[in-house]
Amino acid sequence: MHPANESPPVDTSSLAPLPFDQYALIIDARSPHEYAEDHVPGAVNLPVVDDAEFAEVGIQYKTDQHAAYLIGAQHSFRNLARHTADLISRYKPSDRFLVYCFRGGKRSALWASNLRLIGFQVDVVPGGWKRYRAWVRESLAALPQRFQYRVLCGPTNCGKTRLLQELAHQGEQVLDLEGLAVHKGSLLGDVPGQPQPTQKTFDSLVLDVLRRFDPARPVWIEAESRKVGRLLVPEELTAAMRRAPTLHLSVPMAERVRLCREDYAHFAADPRAMVARLAPLKPLVGGEELARWQALADAGRVDELFERLMTQHYDPAYLRSTTREFGPGDAASRLELESLQPDALADTARRLIARPTSE
Repeated sequence: MHPANESPPVDTSSLAPLPFDQYALIIDARSPHEYAEDHVPGAVNLPVVDDAEFAEVGIQYKTDQHAAYLIGAQHSFRNLARHTADLISRYKPSDRFLVYCFRGGKRSALWASNLRLIGFQVDVVPGGWKRYRAWVRESLAALPQRFQYRVLCGPTNCGKTRLLQELAHQGEQVLDLEGLAVHKGSLLGDVPGQPQPTQKTFDSLVLDVLRRFDPARPVWIEAESRKVGRLLVPEELTAAMRRAPTLHLSVPMAERVRLCREDYAHFAADPRAMVARLAPLKPLVGGEELARWQALADAGRVDELFERLMTQHYDPAYLRSTTREFGPGDAASRLELESLQPDALADTARRLIARPTSE
């Protein structure tokens, strides 16, 4: 029903982590717009009322509470029946469910009571999503400090993400912030057709990855600024990265340009759109340099355009920010890669895994 009808929030300061992994199904009973803002990773949205119904009940509640309850009940019974037929009917009687709503009130109770009548074991999150959100904030303030990180540094398109993916493939613990943020971390970083998650969802995803890691093993991560696209990296994670040992990748320009063509295929096909996206950089690079980019785009000289973007803007900017945030590195931290082909990346990953942390 409406959040105003649910129980008041509970004190979350001493609550233990929620054992999400033990459940066959986690049900988010809130409306779709609440679910879209943030939810427990892996939870399925089975709303007691949808967005339009949620609004209808809320409006009615302001003038006639009893009528609001009647309208909400009608919507709820229809929706629960549909969800039960569509999804719940697939589960075994031995399966255990977890249910939550906004504060752990009426919407959770409706789901829990009906599922228990069917014979399922059901737990309800006390305090609902608000309790979960408090747990996320508290955990992100403490958990990142428990791990030892190995930070991959290097200029734009030097294969850091590809190397992280190969390390994960070989069984290493990898936190891919750009993957979770759905962004490559620059003005060109939007992923076509894939919007970034909300900040709260990003927080949930970062925590969901971290809480599965073993503190006795290293965590590989790419050097990031405090933001990935429009999303803020958790403050304690940023601080932990800044204290960690770094590896500085160096890759031939030809390989970096090849990777640009693969990772930014949509801009390789439409270089004018890429230059238009970079127009806000004019105060930094100057009108003459921006005009050079435009001329290369107009001529379809995509490889030259990618190279010039890196040498004239991205490389100097990245060097300044990396030196400021992570230090310049030394000879022992340098890692030269001649190729970013899969076999070469696999070999590099094996060597890094075997490399002592202190090096």
